[in-house]
Amino acid sequence: MPRLKSKIILITGSSTGIGKAIALRCVREGANVVIHGLEPELVAEVMAEIEPGRAVSIVGDLTDEGFPQQMVDLAVSTFGKLDAVVNNAALVAQGNIHNTDAAWFMKMLSVNTVAPFLLIKAALPHLRETRGSVLNIGSVNAYSGEPDLLPYSVSKGALMTLTRNLGDTLMREDGVRVNQINPGWVLTENEAKRKRDHGLRDDWYEDLPRVYAPAGRILWPEEIAAAAIYWLAEESGPISGQVVDLEQHPFIGRNPPKDGTTLPSR
Repeated sequence: MPRLKSKIILITGSSTGIGKAIALRCVREGANVVIHGLEPELVAEVMAEIEPGRAVSIVGDLTDEGFPQQMVDLAVSTFGKLDAVVNNAALVAQGNIHNTDAAWFMKMLSVNTVAPFLLIKAALPHLRETRGSVLNIGSVNAYSGEPDLLPYSVSKGALMTLTRNLGDTLMREDGVRVNQINPGWVLTENEAKRKRDHGLRDDWYEDLPRVYAPAGRILWPEEIAAAAIYWLAEESGPISGQVVDLEQHPFIGRNPPKDGTTLPSR
C-alpha cells in the first residue's frame, strides 16, 4: 500500500532540486500535492511530470503579504483538506561579516525562517483537523556554517529552533508533528550552477576529494526525498520536534581538512 495514500501535501520550492524530488516521491507514494516555485516555466515542467488531477500549482514569493495563506487556501479548495506542509524553499547565497548589511540579513531570515513560520501558522487550523505534520528542510550549516554563508547559516539555525519549539508545542496542543531534515551536500540544479559560476568544470562532482565526500560522491535529491517520506507518513507515529542530519560523515566534531579549506555548502 502507498505510504502516503490520500494525503494532501504542500511543498514549497518544489519546482527544482530537493523540493521537486520530494513532490514527485510523494505522488508515487499516493499523495496529491501543491507545487510551488518562483519561475512559471519550471513549475509547469514539474506539473507535466505528474498525472492530471494529482497536483495543483502556484507561483509566487513566499515573503509577499498573504501568500502563505493563498497556498493553504489553494490546497484546501482543490483537495478538501491539508495533511502536511514541507517547508523546503530557501534562499541560498553568500554573505559574511564584512559584506552583509542589515537588508541582506533580514531578507535571508525572511525567506528561510519567517516564511516557514507564517506558512505553518496559516496551515495550522487544517493540520489540526487532520492531525497532520510539518517537515522543515534545513541544512547542516545550521550548526555554524562557513564564513561566507553567515546569514544563511543563521537562518537555518533559527529554523532548527523553530522546529524544536513547535514540535513540542503543536504536538501537545494540536496533535500536529513538526520535524526537520538537515541535508548535507546535495547535487541540486542550483548547486551545480553555483559551482560552475565558481569556475569549476561541468563534471566537477564526478571525482571529489574523499575529505569532502567519503563515499566518493555527494547526495542526490532523491535520497533526501526518500528520507522525507518517513516523516510525512503515519509510520513515524507521534515523533515530533526532531532534527535529523542527512550527511555521509559526522558534521559535528569531524576532523577538518588538513589544508585548512572549508567544507562545501548544501
